[in-house]
Amino acid sequence: MAQVSASIDLPAPFQQVWDLVGGFGSLPDWHPLVAGSELSEGGRVRRLTTSDGQSIVERLLVFDEAAHSYSYTFIGEPLPMTGYRATLSVRAADGGQRAHVDWRGEFVPKGASEAEASRLLQGIYEAGLKALARRFGAEA
Repeated sequence: MAQVSASIDLPAPFQQVWDLVGGFGSLPDWHPLVAGSELSEGGRVRRLTTSDGQSIVERLLVFDEAAHSYSYTFIGEPLPMTGYRATLSVRAADGGQRAHVDWRGEFVPKGASEAEASRLLQGIYEAGLKALARRFGAEA
């Protein structure tokens, strides 16, 4: 199983960062590649519309408010991979005055090499974290 991860430290209050990224339907609020998100099944399924008009459907697997993280998977296979599972988490640093955001995923490549699929996923994660860096005044 291939793994991809990206993380960033932000000079912003931990709770402020979690409030922005912690909602399963909140990707359009901060990720530049996501134009829309529609929740269904009581907030456990999100249909994302990308900035280029594609649709991706994901299912929430675990939401842990206490740990400030959530894990999800694809419904269907919109990218060249199968068995995808990702976790987005935010940890407090400096007594909550700073935040550490971590985004990790694992998958089995399908229809592309592991390197190609990893680059694609890495690019998605990094685009989101760079947008957070710009928003909160950090170096990306």
